[in-house]
Amino acid sequence: MKQTLSLIALVAASPVLAEETRQLSAHEHGVGALNIAIDGNTVGMEFHAPGADIVGFEYAPESESDHAAVESALTLLETPLDLFVVPAAAGCSVVQASAELDHEEKDHDDHDEHMSEAGHEDHDEHDHEKEHDHDAEHSDDHDDHAHEDEHHSDEHEDHAHEDHAHEDDEHSGEHEEHDHAGDAGHAEFHAEYTLTCDAPEELTDITFAYFDKFENAREVVVQVVTNSGAEAFEVERDAPTLDLRSLN
Repeated sequence: MKQTLSLIALVAASPVLAEETRQLSAHEHGVGALNIAIDGNTVGMEFHAPGADIVGFEYAPESESDHAAVESALTLLETPLDLFVVPAAAGCSVVQASAELDHEEKDHDDHDEHMSEAGHEDHDEHDHEKEHDHDAEHSDDHDDHAHEDEHHSDEHEDHAHEDHAHEDDEHSGEHEEHDHAGDAGHAEFHAEYTLTCDAPEELTDITFAYFDKFENAREVVVQVVTNSGAEAFEVERDAPTLDLRSLN
């Protein structure tokens, strides 16, 4: 068992699989990943996929229907031989299966603070430059137009205050709408499996019934490592069968 898990750990380090590993570092909707390690009669598998592929959303479940969708998905993900179908001749059975949902929050505070400070700074600088130009232009007849300047300044301040308040209200509305949309972070489903196979030499292919269970899924990047080597594959919805004969 420990040796099988160590083989899985080698998947990411293998030069053959480096490109696929880099691709999987980005969260891409529609694309899942399956790592497989075959060691004698034992097969270890690790699977992960974006929440959008599995339940159609990535915000933390809120409603009863959200929670029900997550629970249903976890139940399905804990039946690996229903998702990744192997030949009956291999005589494989499930020793261990587990699945979970991981949710990662995004922090918008830095962005909001930056926008707010930038808005105030630009506004203040604009007022200062305008006041400076106004003083330079009317320095010769300042006494004659003092009252007019004061009146103009008051109007400008009132107008600037109204503009700034409008911008704040508009930004607040956009922020609330953005939060309501549920884009609070990424969610991924993770699953781990251990199988035992009576005839591992009969593991010639895997059919991805996974695509039939989850309609938003379109591709799975597969990385397989055995005692004799490692190889990477891409399995798509239109061609859901993975040929493993090259590894035998």
